[in-house]
Amino acid sequence: MGETPTRKRRGGGRAGAAARRGSAVIDQMPWNPPVNIDRPTEPLDQAGIEAIHEGAMRILEEIGIEFYNEEAIGILRKAGCTIEGDNVRMGRDFVMEMIAKAPSQFSITPRNPDRKIEIGGKNMLFGNVSSPPNYWDMEIGKKVPGNREMCRNLLKLTQYFNCIHFAGGYPVEPVDIHASIRHLDVLYDKLTLTDKAMHAYSLGKERVEDVMEMVRIAGGLSHEEFEATPRVYTNINSTSPLKHDHPMIDGCLRLARRGQAIVVTPFTLAGAMAPVTMAGAVAQSLAEALCAIALFQYVRPGIPCVIGTFTSNVDMKSGAPAFGTPEYMRSTQMTGQMARFYGLPMRSSGVCAANVPDGQSIWETSNSLWASVQSGTNMVYHAAGWLEGGLIASPEKFIMDCEILQQIQRYMNPELTATGPDEIALDAIRAVGNDGHFFGIQHTQDRYTTAFYQPFLSDWKNYEGWEVAGGIWTAERAHHMFKEIISSFEAPPMDEAIREELAAFVERRKAEGGAPTDF
Repeated sequence: MGETPTRKRRGGGRAGAAARRGSAVIDQMPWNPPVNIDRPTEPLDQAGIEAIHEGAMRILEEIGIEFYNEEAIGILRKAGCTIEGDNVRMGRDFVMEMIAKAPSQFSITPRNPDRKIEIGGKNMLFGNVSSPPNYWDMEIGKKVPGNREMCRNLLKLTQYFNCIHFAGGYPVEPVDIHASIRHLDVLYDKLTLTDKAMHAYSLGKERVEDVMEMVRIAGGLSHEEFEATPRVYTNINSTSPLKHDHPMIDGCLRLARRGQAIVVTPFTLAGAMAPVTMAGAVAQSLAEALCAIALFQYVRPGIPCVIGTFTSNVDMKSGAPAFGTPEYMRSTQMTGQMARFYGLPMRSSGVCAANVPDGQSIWETSNSLWASVQSGTNMVYHAAGWLEGGLIASPEKFIMDCEILQQIQRYMNPELTATGPDEIALDAIRAVGNDGHFFGIQHTQDRYTTAFYQPFLSDWKNYEGWEVAGGIWTAERAHHMFKEIISSFEAPPMDEAIREELAAFVERRKAEGGAPTDF
């Protein structure tokens, strides 16, 4: 590849300014990706870990995975796997040797280096809702197809909230843009409206190659600088049960060869696309993920890979997906144990089956998010804005979810569990004694502004105060907040020469037809 001169980068000088501007709408917590200080919940004993591992290995050795990608078949044949048509069986020694090459921790550096994220270890990162085809907000009042304006507004929320650490796929599909050029317009919007880590859809070579080039341009990077460290990532899903399709594997191979990060997330719904038992569903999910990660490690040893889980259950009365269930929580925790067994970073999701931003949406999403915490998840997809099992994106739900995310971030603050003399506060207890109170003493006065979490959306007034203030329910408060944030939003800075080069690339690729489609 030809060399592109390195240009002067303008990064996140506005990150602090943006937070200060944001205080006019809400007083949010600063950018500070949380570190999970809790011990993970581990429902499996050692025999359980070994049983699930054995199940996953026997699936790979005895049943095999269908790879509908000729290049992948050729690579795996060369690696010594057993090939019968599209079916690939691989021995556990090969799988474990390849998996051992993947790093347990790595970073992704976006165009603003101040937004660099660390994936793995105890790090926990939250991303926006990704890929719903439909949109709902309180002003429209019904489910409608997504469009570019809706997508842009959700990207603005992605940038605005400091508790959102990476920009996932399209926060809603802008179906008013033809599929052949949609990726060009949306990625241009993402790169100009946000400065957080970027996602690439692995849906055909043109989309992947275009995204890598646009991220390179936006970062002011040479080709060598782009390939020297991860700058972009993808997430792929297996086609459960036990299949990988052509375009997703193709996209991952292209990203792997250029040093970019890959997340492999089987979508295994117990009772439909996987066994009805959680152990069986988790074992199948692991087999589907590990075989793909083994392929990518064989192609480029050491390429950053994340193992994902999207194992939930269906409603056995209707067949509809269910999320935030006890089964979802346990499968996430179990997969967290297995991810640590394999030495891989882990991805899970903040999800719900609710259709509108109501109580059900919050308890299901909260269950999902706390399962992510308990499992030791490193990347939480769809952490804000998800409805109807991923078919609807909602700005009100996005803002409601960000309240939960901030509470999780505060919960992980080690100051809450500090036990020094100031925290034990014997002098303060002695001063108050048996018949006083702590409101007015100096120990409280010195700490009262930062002692406790301060919500931006929750209403802590009593009923009478809430009623006098208009009796506004949570989703409506979130809607007003959404309108204020959008009306006052300022995009992060970008060098004008870079913006022009990015726009020129988009126009050239549009003129060339973008990505081929069936319509």
